[in-house]
Amino acid sequence: MKQAKDYKRIVVLTGAGVSAESGLKTFRDNNGLWENHRVEDVATPEAYARNPELVQKFYNARRSQLLTAAQPNKAHTALGEFEQHFSGEFLLVTQNVDNLHELGGSKNLIHMHGELLKARCPVSEKVSDCTKDLTDQSLCECCTPPNLLRPHIVWFGEMPLAMDTIEQALCECDLFVSIGTSGNVYPAAGFVELAASYGATTVELNLDASANSRAFDTSLQGPASELVPLFFACS
Repeated sequence: MKQAKDYKRIVVLTGAGVSAESGLKTFRDNNGLWENHRVEDVATPEAYARNPELVQKFYNARRSQLLTAAQPNKAHTALGEFEQHFSGEFLLVTQNVDNLHELGGSKNLIHMHGELLKARCPVSEKVSDCTKDLTDQSLCECCTPPNLLRPHIVWFGEMPLAMDTIEQALCECDLFVSIGTSGNVYPAAGFVELAASYGATTVELNLDASANSRAFDTSLQGPASELVPLFFACS
């Protein structure tokens, strides 16, 4: 099997499995809860409208964990180093809301589900950096009167970010690699079929076979910190 360096236009999709080795929990526990909360209570627009304080506290705790405890692992740094040395076109699309890819050196990066270290005005859609807790006193500076800032997170029922850019890149790439994803969450789960329909080679690197692993030309199982540095070796 060829390595990533043998291609010219690459799109990489990463999911929670990449950040799990840095100590960040994957999306859901085996009991269906997300850090002891039902997803419906903390990750939907309806949940935020019903109980904004609970939703803010949930993301405040995740933001604090990210800022104080998480560090990029070998998968993050391998992708960053590969991008820096790669002479072709490279786009990293992540479903993760942490900043570990940036810390690992990645530059051409899209957070399709938003970013934990950013907040957004719900009216103007202006995005700002956020490294502190959001409360009922966290107001935007772009509107009169100001509006309550919300986490810059794509919740269930909302459209992922930059989909036009992502889909264009998938149509033009000659290699699509999915790393640490479940294969259950759309539209990301459909990226492999779109890339393949335009002739791209498709590769899955995952701890276990994903729900859509049969759609890939090659599916390799193992820790991301081991598989990614091997496949994305710069030399």
